[in-house]
Amino acid sequence: MPKSLVIVESDAKSKTINRFLGKNYVVRASVGHIKNLPKNRLGVDIEHGFEPEYITIRGRGKLLSELKKLAATSDQVYIATDPDREGEAIAAHLAGEIRGSNSNIHRVLFYEITEKAVQEAVAQSKEIDNKRVEAQMARRVMDRIVGYQVSPFLWKTIYRGLSAGRVQSVALRLLCEREAEINGFEPQEYWSVEADFETKKKEMFRSKLVKINDQDVNIPDQKEADIHTNALKSLDYVISDVKSKEVNRNPLPPYTTSTLQQDGARKLSMTTKQIMAVAQQLYEGIDLPEGRVGLITYMRTDSTRMSENAVEELRQYIAENYGLEYVPQKPRIYKSKKSAQDAHEAIRPTSTKRPPNKIASYLTPNQKKLYDMIWNRFVACQMSSAVVDQTTVEVTAGAYLFRSTGSIVKFKGFMQVYQMDKEADDDIKLPSDLKKKEPVKLDDLFPEQHFTKPPARYNESSLVKELDNLGIGRPSTYALIISTLLDRQYVERESRVLRPTDLGLTVNKILISQFPNIFNVKFTFQMEEELDQIESGEKERLEVLNDFYEPFNSGVQKAMEKQEEIKESLQEETSDTCPECGKELVVKWGRNGRFIACTGYPDCKFTKPLDESETETDEICDKCGSPMVIKNGRFGRFLACSKYPECKSTKPVPVGVPCPEDGCDGHLVEKRSRRGKIFYGCSNYPKCTFASWYKPVPKPCAQCSSPFMEARSSKAKGNYLACPKCKAIVQEEE
Repeated sequence: MPKSLVIVESDAKSKTINRFLGKNYVVRASVGHIKNLPKNRLGVDIEHGFEPEYITIRGRGKLLSELKKLAATSDQVYIATDPDREGEAIAAHLAGEIRGSNSNIHRVLFYEITEKAVQEAVAQSKEIDNKRVEAQMARRVMDRIVGYQVSPFLWKTIYRGLSAGRVQSVALRLLCEREAEINGFEPQEYWSVEADFETKKKEMFRSKLVKINDQDVNIPDQKEADIHTNALKSLDYVISDVKSKEVNRNPLPPYTTSTLQQDGARKLSMTTKQIMAVAQQLYEGIDLPEGRVGLITYMRTDSTRMSENAVEELRQYIAENYGLEYVPQKPRIYKSKKSAQDAHEAIRPTSTKRPPNKIASYLTPNQKKLYDMIWNRFVACQMSSAVVDQTTVEVTAGAYLFRSTGSIVKFKGFMQVYQMDKEADDDIKLPSDLKKKEPVKLDDLFPEQHFTKPPARYNESSLVKELDNLGIGRPSTYALIISTLLDRQYVERESRVLRPTDLGLTVNKILISQFPNIFNVKFTFQMEEELDQIESGEKERLEVLNDFYEPFNSGVQKAMEKQEEIKESLQEETSDTCPECGKELVVKWGRNGRFIACTGYPDCKFTKPLDESETETDEICDKCGSPMVIKNGRFGRFLACSKYPECKSTKPVPVGVPCPEDGCDGHLVEKRSRRGKIFYGCSNYPKCTFASWYKPVPKPCAQCSSPFMEARSSKAKGNYLACPKCKAIVQEEE
C-alpha cells in the first residue's frame, strides 16, 4: 500500500508526528524556507507587477530532489508547515516544486503537536491559502525594496554595511524619540506629606495628605512644606468618612505572542529571542516517558480564544484540584484585539494532565520557567474572581484632608495560582473598627521631597507592548526586530534597558528627515492593515504595492539628490588642525564609528581616533609608569596609556573589587562578550574563570562576609544592591 508523505518545517517534530500518524505515513522536514529572494540583487521586477524572483536556497537542492522522489511514490502529499503567513509561503513553494511529481497535495495546519490534534488536522486537510501567500509575498517585496533602496543611501551618507528596515526603523525611531524626551527632561520639585494617626484603642495607621482647601495637593518646595507641617501640628483630627466595599478582581486572558514576550522579558529576565526559541521547543515537543509530546499550542498568535474542549478540560481540572468554588458559573470568554487576525488559539498547555511539577525533571531551566508561566496564566484565566474587601478612610483637620485605602483578600480565587503585578505587594491593613466622626490623634508627620522623573527607557518588554499597542509589525516579528537593532549596533542593551547608540541616533535622524512619510508609526500601521486586507481578500497585492511604492520611490530620489549635502551635515568641526598639512580637522563617520580626519582628504589622509570620553584614573601604566585613562573603542571601554601613541599599552577597566575565588590574587575587570554584552570577569583569565553579568560594587555586605555587592535593577525595585552570597538587598536610597 502506498504511503502518504507529510512535510513539516522542523526536523525536531517529524519523528513525533510520524509516531502519531503511524506506518502508512512518511514525515520529512523542509527545515524552514526552501526558496528566497537572491542576496546580491533586488530580485523584484518593479516594472512588471512587483513580481519576486524566488531562487532555491543554496544547499536545499538535494532536499528538494529527495522530497520529489518521495512524492512520486506516495498517494497523498500533506504539507504541514507552520500555521502562519511564512508557513503558508513555504507550503506554496514546496507545492510548486512537488506538483510535477504528485498533484494530490493537501495543506495541513498543526496548532498543537499531540496525537489527537495531529490526526484531526490530517483528517481536516484543506487547500493552500493563496491569499495568505499573497500577503506574505507583499510583505517580503515591500521589505526587500526598502532594504535595497534605502540601505545604499545610508552607505553613501554614513558608511557601507548599514541597513534600513521598514518596521525596524520605526522601532528605532520610538527608542530615539524616548531618548530625546529623557535628555530634554527638566525635573520639577514637589513634596508629599504623610501622617501616622492613633485611634482610641492605640492602633496606628498611616495616611497621605491628598487635598488642601478642596484642591489636590501641590506643594512645590520645602518652604511651603514647612508652612503646612507647622500648621498640621496644632490641629485636631477626626475621621470624616469610612467607605467599605467588596471588589472583584478578574484574571487576565491566556497569553498571546505579545503578552508572552512582555511577561517573559519582565518576569524571567529573558530576551524576546530566547523566549520565542524556548516556546518553539515546548511547541515542537519534549521527550517524556510516553514519547515526545508538544507541551503548548502554537506560539505565534494574536488571539485569546481557546477551544471548547480545552476550556471544559480546564474547568474540570480546577474543580478537582482547587474545589468547585474556584470554578465560575460560566466559562470565561476573552475578546481579542480589533486588529487580531484570530487565526488560531491563544498560547496554552496542550493538556491539563501535564502540570509543571510532574514534568519538571524533563525540562531545561528556561523551559521550566516559561512552561510554569504559561501554565499558571492558563489555569488562572478560567478561575473565579478574587474577592477583596476594600476600605477607604478619610481624616480631616481644618482645610486638610488625609486618605488611606486598605484591602483584605476575602477569597483568593484565581490569585491562588496567578499573581498580577498590582497585587504583588502585601495588602495594606487598616484597623477594623474605624468609625465616622471618631477623633484620632496625630502621632507624627512625614514630609518628603520628590522630583518628577523622566519617562523610562524602553526595555524589551515595554517596547514589545508599545509596538503591539501601535500595531507596528506582527507578534511573530517583535523578537527579530529587537535582535536586528542590537546586531546592527543601532541599540545597546544596558542594565536591561534599550538605549540607542550614536550610530542609531544618526541613522534615525537621517531616515526621518529624508523619509518622514515612510518611517513613521501611522504609515507602518496602515501597511500592516493593508497586508491583513490582502489576506482577507479585501485588497489585491498589486494595489497595495503600488500605493506603497509611489511615495517611497519619490522620497528615495529626492534623498539621493542630497546625499553629499547630508554627508557633509554629519561632519562636526573641531578646533584642531592637521599635524601633517595644517588644514582643519573634522569628525566623520566610519565603519568603526566616529573618527577625526583631515579636511584635505584625499590629498591628506591623516586620521586619528575620536576619544570622546577620555577619563583620568589612578591606574599606572605597567610599561612606562604614566597615568592611564579610560577610552572608548569599537569593543567598549578600556584603559589606555596617556602617552599614546608613544606607549600603546592597554588593559581592561577594573571595578575596584578583588576576585572572590579562593586563592586567586586577581581583580575583577569590565569585559564584553562576543555579542557585545558587558560582563565582569577576573583579570587572571584563563587561569581563573570567575564571571558575573552584574557589576560588582566595592561595598561589603552588612549581613554576611561578602566583600562586595552587585548592582542590579528591576521595574519593581528600581536600582538596588544585592549580595551574591546571602542575597541581602540594599535599596538605592540607603
